[in-house]
Amino acid sequence: MRAEAQNTVEDIRKSLGLLAQRLDWETAQHRLEEFNAMAEDPELWNDPERAQKLMRERQALVDAIDTYKGISQELEDNIELIELGEAEDDQEVVREAETALKTLRETAAAKELEALLDGEADGNDTFLEINSGAGGTESCDWASMLARMYVRWAEKNGYDVELQSESAGEEAGIKSATYKITGRNAYGWLKSESGVHRLVRISPYDSAARRHTSFSSVWVYPVVDDNIEIEVNPSDIRIDTYRSSGAGGQHVNTTDSAVRITHMPTGIVVTSSEKSQHQNRDIAMKALKSRLYQQELDKRNAEINAQHEAKGDAGWGNQIRSYVLQPYQMVKDLRTGVETSDTQGVLDGDLDQFMAATLALKVSGKSRAEAQAED
Repeated sequence: MRAEAQNTVEDIRKSLGLLAQRLDWETAQHRLEEFNAMAEDPELWNDPERAQKLMRERQALVDAIDTYKGISQELEDNIELIELGEAEDDQEVVREAETALKTLRETAAAKELEALLDGEADGNDTFLEINSGAGGTESCDWASMLARMYVRWAEKNGYDVELQSESAGEEAGIKSATYKITGRNAYGWLKSESGVHRLVRISPYDSAARRHTSFSSVWVYPVVDDNIEIEVNPSDIRIDTYRSSGAGGQHVNTTDSAVRITHMPTGIVVTSSEKSQHQNRDIAMKALKSRLYQQELDKRNAEINAQHEAKGDAGWGNQIRSYVLQPYQMVKDLRTGVETSDTQGVLDGDLDQFMAATLALKVSGKSRAEAQAED
């Protein structure tokens, strides 16, 4: 086997090793048998919430086992093909198998990163909050561009997106918006997006066509599972109702029953503007509990806590990523150094490379490229 192919094989085996470690491969099959036994219990569905949670956990374990077995089998199959091709001097078979191994390495690396999403709330659904910052109308327009970018990313990855609340800008765009994004590992992937995002472009609102810099902030926090108890003292909250209207469009509601809940000890404010006031209270209370839970996670995790505190105001000096559309095309993450000139692709939701690099950085303290270089 040629050296390049051998290096590819070693990379895949390293990824498999991490997958086995995260999965606890030695006990995985036994745990699956336990899940199967519980799923066959006729009393299980007397508690639908518990049943659904158990089935989600079981399916996650099944997927992880199938992924590990699938990558392992494909690796061995292609190694055998290369050995067979070399024995019979069939270079076409060798080339096809080597190409397949390169593709498999990318798949294994992606699954390796996904396996690192093992934080306490990484598997949860998530709230994503966007707020315009310094820059007036420009900033409000930039906030709406960010909202579109994240909705596109979520839809591409098969997540359900629900607009929770929205405040329209005075002339264009939005002042703020909150989305609930539902699906496996939604919080784990999106949590790296918390921070200030900076845009540089020729302003469409400037008659002199001058270049403007705008800022908007993004805050991501997990939806609290029903089995996580978050106590909220009724005397600590103030509930206000008001008229709410958005910027228009099929996803925006106009209602007289919007609800704002203020948690006075922390200053946390959450809103919801669905059609039912009762529904709004429920949604806003869940959002408040999620915010309080995120605060507790921050206390336990010094790194995450430092990140949120460093986010600061949506202005100069606090940005995590820059999106430059003029005088050149470049999106660069200032934490990892990952950059691309495909600005339109990024604004259309191609964010995986940035999320993956930040996740690897958080786990290892270094970029994936640096970690591989050391190996």
